Amino acid sequence: MVLPGRIKLEKHGVEGSGPVVYWMSRDQRMEDNWALIYSLELSKQRDSYAIVIFCLTPDFSETINRTLKFMVDGLKVVFRNLINKNIPVYLLQGDPTTVIPPFIKQMNASILVTDFDPLLTKRQWKTSVGETLSAPIITVDSHNIVPCSIASPKQEFGAYTLRPKINKLLNDYLQDFPTIPLQKTTGSGRFPEPIWPTIPDSNENIPPINWIKPGEQAAAIHLQKFIANKLNGYAEKRNHPELNWLSNLSPYLHFGQISAQRVALEVIKSDTDPEDKGAFLEELIVRRELSDNYCFYNPNYNTFEGFPAWAKISHNLHRNDEREYIYTQETFEQALTHDKLWNAAQKELTRTGKMHGYLRMYWAKKILEWTTSPEEAQSIAIYLNDKYSLDGSDPNGYAGIAWSIGGLHDRAWFERSTFGKIRYMNSNGAKRKFDVEKYIANNESE
Repeated sequence: MVLPGRIKLEKHGVEGSGPVVYWMSRDQRMEDNWALIYSLELSKQRDSYAIVIFCLTPDFSETINRTLKFMVDGLKVVFRNLINKNIPVYLLQGDPTTVIPPFIKQMNASILVTDFDPLLTKRQWKTSVGETLSAPIITVDSHNIVPCSIASPKQEFGAYTLRPKINKLLNDYLQDFPTIPLQKTTGSGRFPEPIWPTIPDSNENIPPINWIKPGEQAAAIHLQKFIANKLNGYAEKRNHPELNWLSNLSPYLHFGQISAQRVALEVIKSDTDPEDKGAFLEELIVRRELSDNYCFYNPNYNTFEGFPAWAKISHNLHRNDEREYIYTQETFEQALTHDKLWNAAQKELTRTGKMHGYLRMYWAKKILEWTTSPEEAQSIAIYLNDKYSLDGSDPNGYAGIAWSIGGLHDRAWFERSTFGKIRYMNSNGAKRKFDVEKYIANNESE
């Protein structure tokens, strides 16, 4: 059922006599999950069974409560769904490189299956775990519709170079999913009661999230409401931040609580204007998978060195340009700049855990304009985005910031002070595009 292009043998090894172990990480769902489907296939071929593990790492202790709670509450749903299918699940806690290998050895696992993730930390975890195991390790790309390494063997210049490659393969990979069957046996597999961490709704001065519910069932309902209420008119209204005419699916996609492939299938079969479908699918497929492409093939995706050569040259020529305003990270974080539109965008991020895509570009470019260097600007933008966004620490965030500040997936523009040849944005341009005053008023009291 799982196409070979999704599957990559990361490490040869000697199979144990125990279960197939699926290390769930990026794709936190039971339904529409090719990695889980493949794990069940492998276990059936071996007349064995599959189990699922998830590892809560110490890194999550740095995550604000509302984001961690969204993830953990979603995991609780996944665990219940898996148990209902007679699939044992184990919650591990600690450094994955320390706690996963002894667990795999204890279970005498036949194979370890993992999610695809382009980010360095996850890839380093997988490498370190593999160095201490004798069992084979297989990665399944269930996050991208067209698997990242199949879509392109290199970093793409932009959407215009990746789009035809994805479109060429899209029909092959845009297949519907089989349902997850009831697992007939679990051998000696148990259903241990996980010890979930207690997480408050919010941190001091960071409000809880109440506009979105976590979990794969909630994600499916959210998708259907978007299709019914906001997909029509999406092509035009999505560019108006004051309307919030968005899918707001990014937190679900980030944590893998819904499959992008399922979203695409449901949108395609909907009775919606083709222009609206096309606008949404371009963002969901080409733009989102372009971000994975960048992070997978460029190890400097979160640093100045990841910028295109022309942008680095331009930035270096303008390092000493005079800035009218210089703000600290704390000033940005507290939304205390002179710019009401920028402050409103930061307040939206702090209050809701999200920011409209157009405003995110404006927001990042102004950080570049009001700091002493592109390195500082990128660092502050990443800090704020990863701290407050429900979809933080994601390829979309790193690529979007690199586009705004470093010209990634863009071209050189007319040269100007501070920005050099990086595309410029200002509040007058925003006023021509949408009702800026209404957007500010929507966020002013927060």
